[in-house]
Amino acid sequence: MLKSARKTEKDKDPEGRMPLAEHLRELRNRLVKSLLAIVVTTVVAAMFYKDIIQFFTDPILQAVGCDYSFAELAKDSSQTSCARIVQNGLLSPFTLALTVALSSGVVLAAPVWLYQLWAFVAPGLHRNEKKYGLGFVAAGFPLFLMGSYFAYWSLPKMASVMLQFSIIGSDNQLPLDDLLNLIMRMIVVFGLSFELPLLLVMLNFGGVLSGKKMAGWWRGMILGITLFAAIATPSTDPISMMALAGPIWVLYFCACAVALTNDRRRNRRDALKPADDEASELDLTPEDIGEIETVSASRALPAQTEPERERINGYDDVT
Repeated sequence: MLKSARKTEKDKDPEGRMPLAEHLRELRNRLVKSLLAIVVTTVVAAMFYKDIIQFFTDPILQAVGCDYSFAELAKDSSQTSCARIVQNGLLSPFTLALTVALSSGVVLAAPVWLYQLWAFVAPGLHRNEKKYGLGFVAAGFPLFLMGSYFAYWSLPKMASVMLQFSIIGSDNQLPLDDLLNLIMRMIVVFGLSFELPLLLVMLNFGGVLSGKKMAGWWRGMILGITLFAAIATPSTDPISMMALAGPIWVLYFCACAVALTNDRRRNRRDALKPADDEASELDLTPEDIGEIETVSASRALPAQTEPERERINGYDDVT
């Protein structure tokens, strides 16, 4: 068994190359580990799914005039001075609990399945590609969290503005599943929009886009980001729109600064190299090759008789 293990380590390709069957086997193992992590975190999240719902609904309830928690409103139906969160259907509570638990499990297990994805892809990358990949992942995750926080911060203000359009004397009922879908959609949209500057930096490091060209787009980018923020936020108030557009403006100019710095560094490095039409300098000074090593004849060659040695190119020179 030890010999087999040593043989496996010895036969392992240092560049990560392996047959297709080995790739599929490794992909299966990575998927199994990721699914097990998701199942464990989903079970844990299912035990606290009410707290998770409370975490997202409390700020919205307080913003629309409700100082009561979702659990208190469910127990006391006499509180009608604010918007009410309701659930429709017999299976709605169970379906909602399952959805919240699974979504939370996928998010909580993100470090595990992201690592498994990286471990599967990394052997096929070069050293520089691994360095850049780790850097972009390390920068992308905080940016997504930052966008999610801005979505969570702007949602109560958006709810307060939207409910001001209600008819006087009407009872506002907010279906809980629709409300959570809106919250999740806002978090995903805000989080992904904060990845735009990182995408521009990736294109610059890949040599596709220059920093000068990125900086020249600033007027169109400001207008495009503003229009995107106006469409992505369902409310009509400028607070929610600016909460999304303002940080992306700042991140865009930061991405331009990083790209310009990288271009200057790349130009200095290229200046030290010879031009494409310039021959590189070669050192043609002769050197001593040292003592000549004698090589014995190969034993694989069959022994030849004297007449056979004198046969050259198929002609017999023996008279």
